[in-house]
Amino acid sequence: MLLGLAAVVAFVLVRVSGRQPIAKISAARPVRQNIVSSTSSNGKVEPIAPYTVRAQSDTFVEKVYAAEGQNVKKGQLLLELDVKDAAAQLDAAKGKLLLAQDNLRAAQTGGHADEAARVSGDLAKAQAERDRLQHQHDSLERLLAQGAATKDELTANELALAKIRADVERLTAAKQEFTRQVSLDGARAALAVQQAQSDVAALEEKVRQGKITAQVDGTLYALPVKTGDYVKVGDLLAEMADLHKVRVRAFIDEPEMGGLEPDLPVRITWDALPNRVWQGKTEIIPKQVVARGSRSVGELLCSVENDKLELLPNTNVNVKINSKERINVVTVPRGAVESEGGKRYVFVVRDGVGNARLEKREIQVGIADATSFEVLSGLQGSEVVALPGDVDLKDGLVVKVMNMDTSNIKSEKDEGL
Repeated sequence: MLLGLAAVVAFVLVRVSGRQPIAKISAARPVRQNIVSSTSSNGKVEPIAPYTVRAQSDTFVEKVYAAEGQNVKKGQLLLELDVKDAAAQLDAAKGKLLLAQDNLRAAQTGGHADEAARVSGDLAKAQAERDRLQHQHDSLERLLAQGAATKDELTANELALAKIRADVERLTAAKQEFTRQVSLDGARAALAVQQAQSDVAALEEKVRQGKITAQVDGTLYALPVKTGDYVKVGDLLAEMADLHKVRVRAFIDEPEMGGLEPDLPVRITWDALPNRVWQGKTEIIPKQVVARGSRSVGELLCSVENDKLELLPNTNVNVKINSKERINVVTVPRGAVESEGGKRYVFVVRDGVGNARLEKREIQVGIADATSFEVLSGLQGSEVVALPGDVDLKDGLVVKVMNMDTSNIKSEKDEGL
C-alpha cells in the first residue's frame, strides 16, 4: 500500500511539474465615445502677402529711422541710402535731355535758323543772277540782229550765264542735301530725346529709391541693416506685412496626406508660448511630395488668425489637423489592434475574467486618434480584448486577466450605452 501511494504521488508531481504556468495579461473592454482622427506635424509661419525691399545699387546705408518688429504705416520713411552719385548723374542727364530737345526742335523747324537762312539765301541770290543774265542774253540777241550789239558782248554774257546756271544747280543740290540732312537729324534727335528721357527716368527712380518707405500698413518684421552698412544689388533691406492673419506651411508625411482636404480645422501651438493656441483652417492641399531631410512630405498651406501678432514669420510651430470625427462609436485601445497581411485583428478573451483562452479575431476598423481605433465590425461592446505586455499573445493561449484597463471607459450615461 505504501508503494502504491508513493507511485500515485510521484505521478501527480510529474504531471504538475510538466504544466506550463498560466500567462497573466491585462485587458480592456470596448467603449463608446467620440473619436477625432487628427494629423500632427511641424510647420513654419509665413506672412500671407509680404512686401520685400531689396537694394537696387551698390551703396551705403545713410540712416535708419525704424526698428525691427515695429508697426508701420504706408509711406512711413524706414531708411535712407547714399544716392549722391546718382543725383549727380541725374543732373548731367537732364542737361543732355535739354540739348537733345533743342536739336529736335531745330530739326522739326527745318534746321538751325542761321544755316537754313544761308543756304536758302545763296540759292535765291544765284537764281536771281541767273534770271538777270538770261534776260540780258535775250536782249543782246535782239540787238545783235539789229546791229546794235557785238558778238563778243553776247559771248561774254553766255559764259557768265553758263557759270551762274552751274552755281544754281550746285546750290539747289546743296539745299536738297541740307533738307535731307535735317530730316536725318530729326530722326536722330528724336532717338536722342527718347534715350535721354529714359536715362533721366531711371536716375530719378534711383534717387527716389534712396528713401525706403513702407509700402503697406503692417509689421516691419525684418530689418537686417544698420546705419553705415554697405549693401550690394539684391541685398535684403526690409520685409513687412500685415500679420493679423498669417499662413502656416505644414510639412505632412506622405502616408498621412490621403485625408487632407480644404477647410479642415487646424490647431497651432508654439513651444515659445506653450499656453497659447491659434486656430486656423487648411487652404491649399499639396500637389506633390518633396524631400525634407530624411522625410518625404507634402507642404500644406493653412491660414491662421493672429490677432495679437504673437506668431512671427519664420518661427517653427506644431500643427494638428482634425480631418474626421465620429460620434458615439465603439472603440478599442490602439495597442490591442495588430496588423497582419494588410488585415487588423485583436485577441478576444473568451470565458470572461479569470482563467480564459484567447481567440484571434479579424476586425474592421475606421478612423483612429492617438489612443483608440474605431471598430466597424467583428467585435461586440461586451467582449474583452487582450492588451500587449510581457506575454507573446497567440490564438488559443490560456491566460488569466490580472487587471482591466478602465482608463478610457466613461459612464453609461456619458457614452449612451
